[in-house]
Amino acid sequence: MRFLSGLPLSAGAVVSWLLWLAAAVCGQQAGAPKGLAAERELPSRYPFVVEDLLRHCNPSKGFWIDLGAGKGQIALELVKATGNPVVMLDPDVEAMQEGLAIARREGLGNRVFAVVGVAENLPFPDNSVDLVASRGSIFFWDDPVKGLKEVYRVLRPGGKAYIGGGAGSGYPKWAVKRLIAGRVEKLEGDERERWKRFLELRRPEQMRRWAEDAGLTNFQVFGEGAISDADPRVGQGVWLLFEKAQDVSQSTAKRRAGADYPQQ
Repeated sequence: MRFLSGLPLSAGAVVSWLLWLAAAVCGQQAGAPKGLAAERELPSRYPFVVEDLLRHCNPSKGFWIDLGAGKGQIALELVKATGNPVVMLDPDVEAMQEGLAIARREGLGNRVFAVVGVAENLPFPDNSVDLVASRGSIFFWDDPVKGLKEVYRVLRPGGKAYIGGGAGSGYPKWAVKRLIAGRVEKLEGDERERWKRFLELRRPEQMRRWAEDAGLTNFQVFGEGAISDADPRVGQGVWLLFEKAQDVSQSTAKRRAGADYPQQ
């Protein structure tokens, strides 16, 4: 494991750090087009995503990860909403440095951490993580199936993962429509083809295939998938929600009962 300071940590130090963090509380495939400057004028999407995440997951306090964090917008909103520390994980050091700077400016520097890494090789022990949150990164993982297997490996029994992309079910529809229109109308040539490939990755069927190929059984996929400003569900995105079972028999019983998770 490597923090942004560049200091390598031994396995023992990693475990000690995880225990400290728990005690203290108690994110290529086809690229998407570049964002437009006008998007900065719209309401932030991240509080709405976190609101959905907390409603669906109701996570236990402990060791939480923002996977494919970038600048850590999800991590920051989770800390604001719950006070629970969050670890950003991303291969982009500069983005996470910016996220740490934002956290310090907002008085959250002692609650937001950063670790360099990728989804396909998570630098955490088995059964150590209580929540994995990831918005917008799975579509750019080199190997989504391997990444999901890694997420399942590091989750504690009873730990949950909320992975996908979207603006959140409560995000204002006018803002979603303006966001989509602003992106699509500027596309030209190869950008249009890349956008089409990106939309294919956002289909619920694709997310379901990744989950099944990763060997997940107790999961739910929800959302509208493809982006269309005419769809009444627009903004919800597409999300994969799963929990690591306390034991195999419990997982089987829950699946047979059809009581995996509440529907939206």
